[in-house]
Amino acid sequence: MPWAWLAAGLAASALFAGGVALFSSDPRHRLWGQAAAGGYALAALAVTAWRSRRTRGVDVALTAMMCGAILFPLLWLIAHGYGEPEVGVVTTSAKELIHDGTPYRSAQALAATTNPNQYNPYLPLMAVFGVPQALLGHGVLTDPRVWFGAVFLATFAVALRIAGARDSVRWAMLLTASPIIAFELCVGGTDVPMVAFMCLGFALLWREQLTNPIPAGLAFGVACSMKATAWPALVIAFALVFVRDGTRVAWRFAAVAVSVVIVIVGPFAVLKPGALIKNTILFPLGLASVKSQADSPLLGHVLAQTGVIGHTIVVILLIASGLAIAVSLVVSPPRDVPAATIRLVLGLSAMFVLAPSTRFGYFIYPAALVLWLLAAQAGRTPFSTRVPLHPRDAVESHSLAR
Repeated sequence: MPWAWLAAGLAASALFAGGVALFSSDPRHRLWGQAAAGGYALAALAVTAWRSRRTRGVDVALTAMMCGAILFPLLWLIAHGYGEPEVGVVTTSAKELIHDGTPYRSAQALAATTNPNQYNPYLPLMAVFGVPQALLGHGVLTDPRVWFGAVFLATFAVALRIAGARDSVRWAMLLTASPIIAFELCVGGTDVPMVAFMCLGFALLWREQLTNPIPAGLAFGVACSMKATAWPALVIAFALVFVRDGTRVAWRFAAVAVSVVIVIVGPFAVLKPGALIKNTILFPLGLASVKSQADSPLLGHVLAQTGVIGHTIVVILLIASGLAIAVSLVVSPPRDVPAATIRLVLGLSAMFVLAPSTRFGYFIYPAALVLWLLAAQAGRTPFSTRVPLHPRDAVESHSLAR
């Protein structure tokens, strides 16, 4: 990445964080904004000051970003017990899984509550992130957000490397410390590991001919066992493999992914189907007796708040958008990973806009997928097609290419 682009991106990140610090009404968000604005500003200065020694400048910038946008605000929030309600939901689900054998409260128990945080909209695998705190108590190393971040950073770096990105570790650190991931991670973070496994699944499909679909199937199966938001990715990936690699490979891929979901989710669907449906389907769709706290003023939420008719229209539009994506997969299926990723980005964006219970933070999915795709494609670009912006860059790049 040219240093000017990186410096401009860091400056924009500092402005965004500053805006959060100034205009957010949530004290957790303001804290993140104050710490992150300083980290991004220092990172932009480092990249500019050391542009003649780019590696050092980038490393200093990454250090400033990781400290300002993640480490300081996250550790402060953990030490004071602050976090979005979903952090507590994950920890509570882990405790219930350990003591009761299920991460979900029964339908009868939920019928008597008016607290939306008693619902668990996540699939069973998400409860694993709350196990350390459920067993060992509150602490820096037991907080679910620490494990969300560790899993994301490691998995995303592997996904970048497999997809062809150069210097995948620095890219992973840059994107992890960017506002897209860091903001979500510090205050909540439940969507962060899912994004990484979706990227990993597509990375494992990024080859001319897929002969072993098992690794990709496992990656998508893990993502789909955390939250239903990942299911559209599996459908689109199946369409890609079906048209590119043939029927047999596609069904093997789907069988592996679905088997992972059945092994993880199946026991709870068989033993407590009512609790699973009410927590993970009815509650996110706004059909439970208690409404979700996800209430960003997007189209679906605004319409749902107008009454029964508005909510019905939203559900119809949501189903129609899903059917439109499904029809597009039949009429014009994606034939490579970039096309499949863009199709998923469009589908998820439509779903988040139209969902009755939604928040702006959900757009971490399409944003992270696009950044992963851009980094991977930049790494796959042939050296001969690149135009250096400065003679010194040409010498450095030529040395690396040799």
